[in-house]
Amino acid sequence: MYSLNCKGRLFSWHEPIVMGILNLTPDSFYTGSRIRSEEMLLRQAEKMVGEGAAILDFGGLSSRPGALEISEDAEIDRVCPAIQLIASRFPASLISVDSYRYNVAKAALDAGASIINDIGAGEHENLALLAAVENIPYICMHMRGNPRTMQNLTDYEDIITEVLDFFISRKAEYTRLGVNDLIIDPGFGFAKTTAQNFLLLKKMKMLEMLDLPVMVGLSRKATVYKTLDIKPEDALNGTTVLHTLALEQGARILRVHDVKEASETIRLWTSYANA
Repeated sequence: MYSLNCKGRLFSWHEPIVMGILNLTPDSFYTGSRIRSEEMLLRQAEKMVGEGAAILDFGGLSSRPGALEISEDAEIDRVCPAIQLIASRFPASLISVDSYRYNVAKAALDAGASIINDIGAGEHENLALLAAVENIPYICMHMRGNPRTMQNLTDYEDIITEVLDFFISRKAEYTRLGVNDLIIDPGFGFAKTTAQNFLLLKKMKMLEMLDLPVMVGLSRKATVYKTLDIKPEDALNGTTVLHTLALEQGARILRVHDVKEASETIRLWTSYANA
């Protein structure tokens, strides 16, 4: 069983859970995930909550390969009003902010978020310290460089060992800082080739030695659609296959665009695993 302290609210779970992606960016790689209005945001959040999302993840800065940065103020303007709205309408839902900027994360926490999802894993700004001070969960993802440069930084000697060593080091550092609830994300698609993504997925069970919940973000990514030679819009079936493999390899949080399908995958896999 895992548990998270989210601003004094204890959330515990035995079976894998779903994090629903709410993209507030106009240039997300998957066009179907782009939120264009307040009405659309409410409708999508309600749909995800109804389909079983335990966490709603808000992002205002695209992390697709080659994505350009926007100002902190622009990111805050995208994220915070949306978080305030959903926190007021769906108070039982946990809300995370997907950002690697300290000021954005702090503003999002003030707006109602209670989890930091940092794709930069503390490389850019010390969001782990913010999580420790606020006593909230911190999601640490493995990545090299940033979204503009990461696809040129895939020269690993042994990707499995390097990712594992990265998390061993980060766990020690963040424990020292006072982070009580740490979640790790292998960072599929971030500074990794398709072949490396499949190898990392195949060997991901090695991360269990860290005794930390593992989150995976495989939803409609290039590993699916490029392998199948299709578009992201057609990659739901392939995503479900990789989610099943990820659960078998120890994933405990699925970060997804399609909550219903991920929730059903978890239910079926759990029944199979417990048979």
